[in-house]
Amino acid sequence: MQAELLSNGGLVVSVVSHGHGLAVRALLQDLARLCARSVTRVVVTLNQPREESPISDAERWPFSVDMRRNCAPRGFGTNHNQALQGAAESFVCVLNPDVRLVGSSDPFAALLAVARRPGVGCAYPQQVDEGGRLQDSERALPTPAALLRRRLLGLGDARVDWVNAACLVLPRQAWEAVGGFDERYHMYCEDVDLSLRLRLAGWALARAPTRVLHVGQRASRRHPQHLWWHLRSMVRLWASPAYWRARTLLPLQPHAADTIGAP
Repeated sequence: MQAELLSNGGLVVSVVSHGHGLAVRALLQDLARLCARSVTRVVVTLNQPREESPISDAERWPFSVDMRRNCAPRGFGTNHNQALQGAAESFVCVLNPDVRLVGSSDPFAALLAVARRPGVGCAYPQQVDEGGRLQDSERALPTPAALLRRRLLGLGDARVDWVNAACLVLPRQAWEAVGGFDERYHMYCEDVDLSLRLRLAGWALARAPTRVLHVGQRASRRHPQHLWWHLRSMVRLWASPAYWRARTLLPLQPHAADTIGAP
């Protein structure tokens, strides 16, 4: 099995836990049940210093599990960059701990098939909530006008410029070419920035024909610290060269587009 995985280039999955022990364990079990032929290695980063490991040393998995513990909490992008640094696998994955794999098929088989296409820099699935409703994981460039339209008028996005980072599969070549996440974003907007930099570098974002369940919680709407991080990241994004280049270069895309190309 391992020889087959390596011959296909391999896939390393990065999961960061912020006290999500039970969710991480359930996710690992999903991966073991459905994705043993796709996933080579899983790196689990425990971002809270006293956080207990969700698995025991005696447990066996169909992929390698690398448990890491931070001495102090780090940001979203920093954790994933650290986990994927020096990866030997041909593909890397950023995966939220609150994602669950549903159904009886391997979603990563579909994601890898799309990520192998020439010119694709990032493959992603559709995301649904616990009621099976599609989530707005494909989003328009967050201009002030677009944010007001969403918040005040309740209107959906008319175009797709970026995708959220709950579940992304990237060729390692694309990941390394853009330098992974920009670690200056402690939390929030790092996925907007990554999407824009991939596209501006000539890589396409492509939706794979598969779905995952994402039980996302909008922490920035409940906790002042998260709201501060969100606002600070938004200001940083608006001041970034990638954001201003994207306003000019990225064409209008339909919300249901399967592939979002470079400008």
